[in-house]
Amino acid sequence: MLINSPTARPIVGGSIVRTTIHLKIMNIKEKFGLKVKFLREEKGFSIEQLANISNVDRNYISDIEKGQRNVSITIIEKIIQALDLDLATFFNDESFKQ
Repeated sequence: MLINSPTARPIVGGSIVRTTIHLKIMNIKEKFGLKVKFLREEKGFSIEQLANISNVDRNYISDIEKGQRNVSITIIEKIIQALDLDLATFFNDESFKQ
């Protein structure tokens, strides 16, 4: 759905001058979920494998990756440890500093 918003950017030139692209500003849940998904895939883990290693339900991990869960610090720690990282390393990322 296209609506006028401060994040809308007009495309200039050609026959599509009036087309608008919306740049979505991600919230912290979405940023966290995307990073978990990226790191999980980088390690070659399926959601099921990450669930088994972290002792977190696979459906819950799926929802986290979609940015649909407000995750407790306990679950964050379990997932980050399962990805063989620590909290400081995980959150020391430009995408979390915006």
